[in-house]
Amino acid sequence: MTLLLEFGSGTPIVETSAGRQRGSLVAAPAPGAIWVWGENVECVQVRLSPVVAPAVLGISAADLDGAVVGLDDLWGRDGSRICEQLGEVSSWEERLALTDTLLARRCTARAYVDPEVAWAWQRIVIGRGLVGVDSLAAEVGWSRKRLWSRFSAQLGLPPKRAAKLVRFDHAAHRLAAGVDVARVAAESGYADQSHLHRDVMAFTGVTPANVGSEPWLAVDDIAWAGYPGPGSTVSSA
Repeated sequence: MTLLLEFGSGTPIVETSAGRQRGSLVAAPAPGAIWVWGENVECVQVRLSPVVAPAVLGISAADLDGAVVGLDDLWGRDGSRICEQLGEVSSWEERLALTDTLLARRCTARAYVDPEVAWAWQRIVIGRGLVGVDSLAAEVGWSRKRLWSRFSAQLGLPPKRAAKLVRFDHAAHRLAAGVDVARVAAESGYADQSHLHRDVMAFTGVTPANVGSEPWLAVDDIAWAGYPGPGSTVSSA
């Protein structure tokens, strides 16, 4: 799940098939494309595991059902206060540290996700999306149907879709680091380059060869560690 905290003079605009939202917001994994634009926008984007997100946000990905919700609608005045505090500090290091502190304060001890579902999610992440649903079900001692149902109800997407997204995320990081497309396809568990091409096109609208130069990667050298940013060259790792 994505939390966007804006504090600059510009206002980000996010549009999905469900509608348009301005300013700070919370977005669940959506079934379709998400378009973001704006001028003079300054913001902190936080990617939250769907297992942890409900305890921080007070709402799960399943509750949002692919929608985008304004932070003020979700947190009330607290959302605006957090953004104001981010605007009062001068460096990105301070903003990121402040974001960690503010989100930790909001985190509750309430368990929103079954331990089995949380464990299955972690297995998918650690396995980079290369874990089968049948294997996950067997390891937690549930039927495939029960795992599918509980996972979807609590995390907002079925385990097969979650594995596909995690596999893509790993592949996109490798592509952004300058690794050869054929090598990424082989090491990320894709059947072949065509398989990788289809997934990347479906999620980004560009080819694997062009992913690394996309602005949504190039501007973020923190989330995309090792990526030097626009105008720089990268070598295969």
